[in-house]
Amino acid sequence: MAQFSAEKLAKVNEIIARYPQGKQKSALIPVLHIAQEEFGGWLSAETMDYVASILKIEPIEVYEVATFYSMYNLKPVGKYVFEVCQTGPCMLNGSDDIIEYIKSKLGIKVGETTADGLFTLKTVECLGACGYAPMMQIGKHYREHLTKQKVDAIIDECERNAVTNN
Repeated sequence: MAQFSAEKLAKVNEIIARYPQGKQKSALIPVLHIAQEEFGGWLSAETMDYVASILKIEPIEVYEVATFYSMYNLKPVGKYVFEVCQTGPCMLNGSDDIIEYIKSKLGIKVGETTADGLFTLKTVECLGACGYAPMMQIGKHYREHLTKQKVDAIIDECERNAVTNN
């Protein structure tokens, strides 16, 4: 059974307390972020059911939100998740080529994770940085004006950081 640490549960209760009695569903998005962080970077059905029980809502209400937003992972992901924008402005500026290059370079398809568990490739809808296309998000950071050379540098940087942080 999934269960928040005491520290995370205190944070969850603090967030829930921001909303009027009976409106705890309003805390769902930030609570899902905490759950994803706490339980290995993704949301299992068990985790989503746990969140539903804490918020006193139906599990389907959690599933609806978790499946709608690309920021939630519904299966295990790599240490570095490359979320490449695939909407109009990024496509016009070459995001399709960048996606194909990353697939080739890492040997994975969209939605897959490398065998070493280091990288996951996702395509996402607009990340709101159209003027910097093509671009992707890695964690909380945007990487903009992507080229094959920039992708190579990003992959190298992530690999170096993975070795340094282990």
